[in-house]
Amino acid sequence: QVQLAESGGGVVQAGGSLRLSCAASDRTFSTVTKGWFRQVTGTEREFVAAMRWNSHGTVYADSVKGRFTISIDNAKNTMYLQMNSLEPADTAVYYCATGRTVYASTYGGDYDSWGQGTQVTVSS
Repeated sequence: QVQLAESGGGVVQAGGSLRLSCAASDRTFSTVTKGWFRQVTGTEREFVAAMRWNSHGTVYADSVKGRFTISIDNAKNTMYLQMNSLEPADTAVYYCATGRTVYASTYGGDYDSWGQGTQVTVSS
């Protein structure tokens, strides 16, 4: 099973930007569906963004659409989440994940490999 490691989290003021990275242990990103989720302690995990297995097709949660962008660098086995115009409501632990659906799934249960998470805190 592929190992995933997120990085790039931190503390930023509202309106600022961060770029999260998700490094994979092997060259699997070109063959699997990829996603980002987030979770606030005590609440349900929330879908953020996903990319179809062949990188041709993305989907975003309404709350981040137009502000966040998911991308991939297959040469580096790394996926990114560019987050702009951050809001305090974006504060959460962010997780990257991979799954084997042929579509860009928004359902966490379709993903079988998860990173350890990286904290993003947006101050007002």
